[in-house]
Amino acid sequence: VQLVESGGGLVQPGGSLRLSCAASGFTFSYYYMSWVRQAPGKGLEWVSGISSGGGVTSYADSVKGRFTISRDNAKNTLYLQMSSLKSEDTALYYCARGVRSGYVRGGQGTQVTVSS
Repeated sequence: VQLVESGGGLVQPGGSLRLSCAASGFTFSYYYMSWVRQAPGKGLEWVSGISSGGGVTSYADSVKGRFTISRDNAKNTLYLQMSSLKSEDTALYYCARGVRSGYVRGGQGTQVTVSS
């Protein structure tokens, strides 16, 4: 399982970013996929998930209405569109194979920093 995240960066409060995750080493289209994050000094937090076909999505209350998860099974790629970013969204973001209660996360993650 290889999951490579990209798209993070420094953004001002209220701004937007789009994260991507390139998946390889498994049949991407078979699996429920998630985004998780780890803020400085805190544990992993599940953020959002999407069914294998993309038809069902789920979000943590903290990001609902601001983040949108999507996937392109033809490109083996998972996305997270983040809008109305807040300082508390600052974290290292990982994509993960699996559901909220059990997943395998990516290796390096991509850093998102929300600051003015």
